[in-house]
Amino acid sequence: MSAVRALLFLLFQTLVTPFYAAVMLLLFWLPRVPMYRIAASWCAVNLWGARWICGIRHRTIGAENIPSTPHIVMSKHSSTWETLALTLFFPPLAYVAKKELLSIPFFGWGFALASPITIDRKAGTDAMEQMVSQGRERFAQGFWIVVYPEGTRIRAGTRGRYKTGGARLATALDVPILPVAHNAGWLWPKGTVAKRAGEITLVFGTPIVSRGKDPAALTAEVETWIEAEVARLGAPA
Repeated sequence: MSAVRALLFLLFQTLVTPFYAAVMLLLFWLPRVPMYRIAASWCAVNLWGARWICGIRHRTIGAENIPSTPHIVMSKHSSTWETLALTLFFPPLAYVAKKELLSIPFFGWGFALASPITIDRKAGTDAMEQMVSQGRERFAQGFWIVVYPEGTRIRAGTRGRYKTGGARLATALDVPILPVAHNAGWLWPKGTVAKRAGEITLVFGTPIVSRGKDPAALTAEVETWIEAEVARLGAPA
């Protein structure tokens, strides 16, 4: 039954994604924030589909920790679910992502119009300069910034090396970091269409001040909190 549900959800995504991509391409002239709202509604529709087709629900802990001023959100990245779900809880978000994602048909075209911060990972030290420059622009445009410190999706129950880019961005822009943990990877794993019904827990930590901190130490502070929460949550029942 889980396999059937996963295939039905894939069909659902195949139907709704080109529609949203076409809408965004037709409305490319809209300002950045309204364009982002269209992309965020695509996320909400996919979460709705995941709930009613695959039985994937969620609950939150620590939503009162979400501040009113712009922050950099640093989240565990073990699934596609959290990329969709974060849009439900924050102001407009600019995701730091690799440039290659923009070439994916339909998804990439719409993503490009949702104001991400895209970096060329082959650029070396210039990639950080790209991220800081685009980050300043996005904050000025009314966006918050999302960074996945492990750089890519990590299989549930494991951890990747936390990179310092997000902490360096936070110190360069002098903004705090809001850490986020969850256990979505157990129900919506990377690298497969398979999904399992259950309840994901999403946890928002207290903001971590970046001013005056060494990026490596700041990254370690974020990693310690996220990984401890992920371990505490374990796999959903």
